[in-house]
Amino acid sequence: MSDDCTLCGLATPDPPVTADAVDGVFCCRGCLEVARSLDDPTTADAETARDAVRGDDASVPDDAETAYLQVDGMHCASCEAFLERRATGTDGVAAADANFPADAMRVQYDPDATGPESIAEAVSGVGYTAAPSTEERTDDGTVGRLLVGGFFGMMAMLWYVLFLYPVYFGLPPEALLFDLRDGAGRFLLANVWLSATVVLGYTGAPLLRGAYVAVRTRQPNMDLLVTLAATTAYLYSGLAVFTGRIEVYFDVTIVVVLAVTVGSYYEERIKQQAVGKLTDLTRDRVEEARIRTLDGTDTVPVEAVEGGDELIVRSGERVPVDGEVLEGTAAVDESLVTGESLPVRRGEGDELRGGTVVSDGRLVVRAADGAERTLDRVVSLLWDVRGEGAPQRLADALATIFVPAVLVLGTLAFVAHLLLGASPTAALLTGLTVLVVSCPCALGLATPLAIAAGTRSLLEDGVVLTDGSAVETAQEVDVVALDKTGTLTTGSMALLDVERADGTDRGALLGRAAAVEARSDHPVADAVVDAADEIDTRIGPDSTVTEYEAHPGRGVSGRVAGESRVTVGDESLFADGEIPAELRERYADAEASGHLAAYVGWDGAVRGVIVAGDDPRPGWREAVEKLSDDRRVVVLTGDEGPAADRFREVPGIDEVYAGLPPAGKTETVRRLRSEGTVAMVGDGSNDAPALAAADLGIAVASGTELAADAADAVLVGRDLAAVDRALATLAATRRRVRENLAWAFCYNAVAVPAAALGVITPLIAAVAMAASSLLVVGNTTRPLGSEDDLDPSATERTDRRNAAVADGGERE
Repeated sequence: MSDDCTLCGLATPDPPVTADAVDGVFCCRGCLEVARSLDDPTTADAETARDAVRGDDASVPDDAETAYLQVDGMHCASCEAFLERRATGTDGVAAADANFPADAMRVQYDPDATGPESIAEAVSGVGYTAAPSTEERTDDGTVGRLLVGGFFGMMAMLWYVLFLYPVYFGLPPEALLFDLRDGAGRFLLANVWLSATVVLGYTGAPLLRGAYVAVRTRQPNMDLLVTLAATTAYLYSGLAVFTGRIEVYFDVTIVVVLAVTVGSYYEERIKQQAVGKLTDLTRDRVEEARIRTLDGTDTVPVEAVEGGDELIVRSGERVPVDGEVLEGTAAVDESLVTGESLPVRRGEGDELRGGTVVSDGRLVVRAADGAERTLDRVVSLLWDVRGEGAPQRLADALATIFVPAVLVLGTLAFVAHLLLGASPTAALLTGLTVLVVSCPCALGLATPLAIAAGTRSLLEDGVVLTDGSAVETAQEVDVVALDKTGTLTTGSMALLDVERADGTDRGALLGRAAAVEARSDHPVADAVVDAADEIDTRIGPDSTVTEYEAHPGRGVSGRVAGESRVTVGDESLFADGEIPAELRERYADAEASGHLAAYVGWDGAVRGVIVAGDDPRPGWREAVEKLSDDRRVVVLTGDEGPAADRFREVPGIDEVYAGLPPAGKTETVRRLRSEGTVAMVGDGSNDAPALAAADLGIAVASGTELAADAADAVLVGRDLAAVDRALATLAATRRRVRENLAWAFCYNAVAVPAAALGVITPLIAAVAMAASSLLVVGNTTRPLGSEDDLDPSATERTDRRNAAVADGGERE
């Protein structure tokens, strides 16, 4: 085997791709072009690219295995730190990386000491539930907790409205049906206490756990502040009941817990709209491999494959691991790991990547040392770049300052009022008021509610928002990177043209070609058959074919309907027939344009040429022109040559990066980010790392789950123009989020000092907190605005685009 690629770490061909002006060896032209933009591709940046692809870690033993756990219960960065600490504290675990946005954890462990099930059991507890990624997920019970909390909360608030609030607002206790200070009143307060206990202990359980985790990890979050406010009001009220007082603040506990839980529920619902989960990575993996032995073949788990094993891969099967072709020739679909739309002919001596599919023929592959799958490296790369870009919630980011400040202020208010002569009870109520009025309900609702409103608007345009952090970057986007296959095109083969010789009927030509192609596994065969199904012809895909013969690498032939022998393929299959000049010219033009062409003939004569290729997505040119109005547009593709070159002259496309493997696309996106904010639009598993590495990733829903999971938004429909509209809607949503946050902070700026001065009571503080939340909700439900309001600052984007293009020109 040859050396690894200097940039991405993939195996290089023999001889490798090199250039005099660039140090290193490369697996493809795409990596070479990316490395050409680096000052020194062998230094730290390139090493980082290799580590990202391989998932290397100096602290992890070479024989360590990697497993992905799905984890329910994470909802902040403190949860990540806590779970990583629990995992690495388990014997045999070398490293752990929790990912809150993905509800997942990656662990690297010694298989002789432990396993995924044992690690999941060790991680579970304190409200977290972990399981290997192949097991079914369980619901975290938020809806059930809200229903129970809402029921008991309404029961308690009914007693407040009928009996407690009238007394608090001046009505004499004896004016009620019974005196709150006698036995009936004690019973009523006991019922309120019980209801508040259920709300705090059951509905508020995740908040209590979050506060516990924050204390254990010494990373204060909003859960800690909410818990302090709710539990302080609860404990004070319980003590008041014991001492015979009727001024209790169980309502504060109920309102705080329910308001924050509803906000968290909205946020969780938004996160669950993701099309796929990062832990669902095994769908396209090969579980077993067929090894050639002296006695025949033996089927073994793919993990048992060792370097040097000879693997048999048949038509329609996925290649288990990376290796080298020993015998046979076949068309190989590499779209999953490279993005190339057209099958590639592979034969003896060629490198083959694990995860690709043999479209026709049969191959014997010698497994590479380490028996690694390229798809596994794509998964590892996706995890690493997703982890580096995973956003921490704004509320938690502010909590490191806000929570300690509120605690200090509340304590100072308590001490100050004591020193000024207030009773301990009054001073305690003042401190409690500071905690309650500071409770970040409006702050917690500001972002998820605005995102929910934006999500509804996006859905009308056929876009599903999967990551709320996208609203922070959409308005700044000045570079849009478009994947070619599956984005600008549909990703499926279609018949583009049928050229006939004089006197040949189009239906007869297409029907006979479809009859023999219907027996083939080649991707072009489906395009020919689909086209023939749309016409009415005597001979077609369902016609009887005898003496069928596949010519690997050249074409197919067979006797159709007991009549003529029909041949579909390249020129070598028509050595005895003369090919008309006009057909030969059309064949050459098709090949030069990056399409696949085949001659069709029978009775010793070539009757026509069929041309197939990746079907363009409807309206893609108009969509590109719209995106390029005030942004720089580039195309990334795994294809090379004519298939990529035809996009270079398209109006609106500034640059085309061709021949890029997954790591090459990711590195290109990172380099583009040095020029501005980058939005990446793609569809395949090979695009997933680049989607995660971009500032804003948009996946096409017709693609793979891996791509959808890595993206911040998913384009559900076929209209690529929705991308531009989605960017405008996201920008408008960001403005709505900032309006909500501005109100929440202004509220705290006024209410907290008032509470510290003793101007308001805990009850008024709770009402003010609820009112601020209602104002946030009201602002969120307003229409996003006119078309002009939806359009972000085009002038600013145009200036940034022009500067980026000029900067690119200087580098060139």
